[in-house]
Amino acid sequence: MPLPEEVVDLSPSSSRLGGSRQLTGHLARPAGDGPWPGVVVVHEALGVDEVMLRQTRRLADAGYLALMPDLFTQGGARRCLVATMRAALSGEGRAYQDIEAARDHLAGHPDCTGAVGIIGFCMGGSFALMTAGRGRFDAAAANYGLLPKDLNAVLADACPVVGSYGGRDRMLKGAAARLETALDRLGVVHDVKEYPDAGHSFLNDAEVGPRLLRPLLRVTGMGPHPASAADAWQRIETFFDTHLTTRNTES
Repeated sequence: MPLPEEVVDLSPSSSRLGGSRQLTGHLARPAGDGPWPGVVVVHEALGVDEVMLRQTRRLADAGYLALMPDLFTQGGARRCLVATMRAALSGEGRAYQDIEAARDHLAGHPDCTGAVGIIGFCMGGSFALMTAGRGRFDAAAANYGLLPKDLNAVLADACPVVGSYGGRDRMLKGAAARLETALDRLGVVHDVKEYPDAGHSFLNDAEVGPRLLRPLLRVTGMGPHPASAADAWQRIETFFDTHLTTRNTES
């Protein structure tokens, strides 16, 4: 099992890059001795919670130095959510400097091999796609993230991408097929799959959101789907092993 997560201060790096003046990150280390590849974890629109922390720990359990920056550190979710969601789709905003600060922290960490990937969930999935073509990550995992408007421009020269979507996700109907078509056209190495029985946030291991709204969310198909999640995690870990672990060892 991985060790408990460590809270790290990313503020100096994010400020230097033009991002948030205050930025906290949650770092999870695998057990044993490193170095390990790094993975930046970008949280859902609801922010950092126990579900997202467990996702980070899961990556550590799989052998990755996993760091989740709290994109709502400066101002809280109520003040930051709209601007951060807008950034996820526009490609501009301080969240990108915050994600870059987390990447730099991992890349320069003595326990990191220097290979760094990114994984995102919901809103974070959009950030994973938007950053995949910027030349800073070695692999990207996008989970039920909204697609960029201009897929060709955003994903040109992208790093390898693994994507997972739910067939019952009404917000993202046909997104998996559009993403796969774009990656095929651009010649980007990828593994994209839609799970017909899963909805939005199916990789979560527990329900999220306000308790009073959870029955409504279940009706819309949003929430955990363990069978689909197990397969998706296996694909993600295999993909990261190929593009972060094995490739780094061979080089």
